[in-house]
Amino acid sequence: MSFIPWLATILGAAAAAMAVMIFIEQGVQRLARHRELATERARLSLLELFVFLDPQLLYVTAAFCSLAVVFGVLYATHSLLIGLGCGLSSALLPAVIILFLRRRRRSSLQRQFPDALLMLAGALRAGCSLSTAIHQIATELPAPTSQEFAVVLREQRLGVSLDTALENLAHRIALPGVALAVSAMRIAYDSGGGLAEALERAASTLRNQLAIESKIRALTSQGKLQAVIVGLLPIVLLLILVRMEPAEMSLLFTTRAGWATLALMVIVEFLGVYVIHRIVSIDV
Repeated sequence: MSFIPWLATILGAAAAAMAVMIFIEQGVQRLARHRELATERARLSLLELFVFLDPQLLYVTAAFCSLAVVFGVLYATHSLLIGLGCGLSSALLPAVIILFLRRRRRSSLQRQFPDALLMLAGALRAGCSLSTAIHQIATELPAPTSQEFAVVLREQRLGVSLDTALENLAHRIALPGVALAVSAMRIAYDSGGGLAEALERAASTLRNQLAIESKIRALTSQGKLQAVIVGLLPIVLLLILVRMEPAEMSLLFTTRAGWATLALMVIVEFLGVYVIHRIVSIDV
């Protein structure tokens, strides 16, 4: 009967090894799935921005930078929790950069589109066809508007109808003003009406909308600055108190009551910033 403990030990070790193998296999599969989804989203976002980079290389670079941040912060602070937090934050940096570039491109399109419509109207009044006028925009206007109209020309060369190409343009840009202008172009082109007049009216409407939005942004800039101050003031005050009274402030990080206080502070902080953001966010 002395072999029973040895048998139990062997069976336990085998079960533990199998569990570890299953865990590793599942982790590898999930990591591969995450890499596939992340690279596909990055590929679509980069194509939308007309940035031609390899998404696989971007994923590997982001992962390497995240690991470097984790080890660097771990070496500097000797805290695994802070290192992992900084590493996860740095992993979100590519998504933040893509979001920033997308918003900047959207703003540029919104500013340039009235000029594109006026150029279209002027070319049509000069006797050019709509395709010729679009070609002028694709060659003379700066990016990103020229890139979008160049895609319209390429679609036409591939056999896509002008109506479908304009619909795809409105779908890619996804701005209310652009959708209005494209709808006016499609209706005037199909019905044979005054396309130049329709484009000029659409350009005037977009310019008025941009002027109103700029005025609203100027009027609400003070409220946005207040939101930034409200968000940063408790953090700065907390750092100052930790520096001045480290023994007393250490209770916030070492006791349950301190953790609850910190959690309540974070919740109230986010609620304050959110309320101010909702107040100053006005849709035109």
